[in-house]
Amino acid sequence: MTQRPYHIDVMISAKTIAARIEDLALTIRKEYCDTEKLVVIGLLRGSFVFIADLVRELDMNVEVDFLEVSSYGDAMESSRNVKIFKDLRGDIEGRDVLVVEDIVDTGHTMTSVMELLRSRHPRKIETIALLDKPVRREVEFKATWTGFEIPDAFVVGYGIDFAQANRNLPFIGSVVFEDDESAKV
Repeated sequence: MTQRPYHIDVMISAKTIAARIEDLALTIRKEYCDTEKLVVIGLLRGSFVFIADLVRELDMNVEVDFLEVSSYGDAMESSRNVKIFKDLRGDIEGRDVLVVEDIVDTGHTMTSVMELLRSRHPRKIETIALLDKPVRREVEFKATWTGFEIPDAFVVGYGIDFAQANRNLPFIGSVVFEDDESAKV
């Protein structure tokens, strides 16, 4: 399959992301001030950059674990079929947990993940999403904390990919297909 030519427009700068993460970390530290050790669970693969930057800003004892889940594969649309490819290594029963997601779109992935994790009986569980696209929501889900609410655009960068490309961009950008632009002229 040949990929359509595209370019990426900056939507949220690296500087803006960094400032927002500092603010979110302060709020999280206050929320979990009585926690001995916070288990921070990143949803792979898209959240890896966000979780790395977030835990560096958390001035508290943290343990990091990962779930690898997908409802996209290499597609631009969610299949709504959430698959778990890698489970947690540690036990979360009776522990304080923060689930870190890159983007909440339809809500299917986070709803499935939260159902799974709640069945493991954590003491407290909250969620944080770097990006939220509420216009695309198909199931009711709202993260405890959100970095940025964005419009219905296909985004990449800061760990988020398009067919495994563009994860390394330091900003969030919207994918603009060249043939879509020429149709507008």
